[in-house]
Amino acid sequence: MKNRGELYLFGLLLVLSVPIAANFRLRASAQSSVGGPVLPVGKTIQIKAPLGLPPVPIPADNPPTEDTIALGRRLYYDSQLSVDGTISCASCHAPQFAFSDEHQVSIGVGKKTGTRHSPTVINSAYNALQFWDGRAPSLEEQAKGPMANPVEMAHSLDGVVKRVQADPKYLALFKKAWGTDQINIDLVAKSIASFERTVLAGDSPFDRFYYGHDKKALSPAAQRGLKIFTNPKKANCEVCHTIGKTSALFTDNKFHNLGIGADTRGNLNDVGRFSQTKRDEDMGAFKTPTLRNLAHRAPFMHDGSFPTVKDALAHYIGGGNMNDHLDKQIHALDFLTFDERDDLLQFLDSLNGKLPDNVGPPPDLAAAPKTTKTSGK
Repeated sequence: MKNRGELYLFGLLLVLSVPIAANFRLRASAQSSVGGPVLPVGKTIQIKAPLGLPPVPIPADNPPTEDTIALGRRLYYDSQLSVDGTISCASCHAPQFAFSDEHQVSIGVGKKTGTRHSPTVINSAYNALQFWDGRAPSLEEQAKGPMANPVEMAHSLDGVVKRVQADPKYLALFKKAWGTDQINIDLVAKSIASFERTVLAGDSPFDRFYYGHDKKALSPAAQRGLKIFTNPKKANCEVCHTIGKTSALFTDNKFHNLGIGADTRGNLNDVGRFSQTKRDEDMGAFKTPTLRNLAHRAPFMHDGSFPTVKDALAHYIGGGNMNDHLDKQIHALDFLTFDERDDLLQFLDSLNGKLPDNVGPPPDLAAAPKTTKTSGK
């Protein structure tokens, strides 16, 4: 039996432990509410990559769940996130245009236009940096950009939060996905990013041929085009649009000056990556886009200057527009025969893969009319 001193000490520790534990829980809860990482409350799921793509990279502070993906999907298609309720993420990254835009440069609130073409969201989960100039380090940070851009959604991040917080449907969805009544812009962005990580395209005829070893998946012309694509003495496209042994992103995730936007004197109308790094070698350089699902992504290049894939190929045939910063890998391909050029186009067409079934708009937002809203700015 314990002596009286031991019993007294044990009782004292027991009494003290109650406020200590409560204080610890309070501090932990406060950390989550004022800036610590808030994690989803549901079961984490695996986003399965289709044939030809590597495992999807997932940030530690934003593991995907069914509820966060569903919430992000709704936010992506909801024009409430714009200041006047007319523009959603999907307005410029639409599924019918391979999550890109049919316009040369996208049209935002009040019919305002930017200076660059909307890049595709397809396989953006694999981008090392986001935007043409790489100014965002993650999908989460990228999602915030258009909301506050004055020529895109033209809202404020605080305004977006107030707008969502005022919607009872969103209050319930955020509670279910994140376990909190306190919505903030990080949770909005995390949800959208989780949805965007599911917008994957692989399992194309190329993938079934190259990785699935189905020799009938590619036409003879496309097979010849593949050889031209990868041959350093021919088109050598693979130098930037990479193909790996087990997967192919068709991008090196780097930035290159292709002479797009250079005038006859070599003057560039957009400095590209240089705006972020201030390094001379990045002048006029833009992120290498993936070549997957080109069929519905026209127009092409960062300025949308080429209406067809054939037009874009013609730019390379001519060796690009000369300027002081032209990438050293760019050289004229005018030695390619017309048959070889056609074969190359056939190969590029083989990169079109099927998108998942559940990446379109939720039924109630699919045909929702665009209305002007002013509350919650």
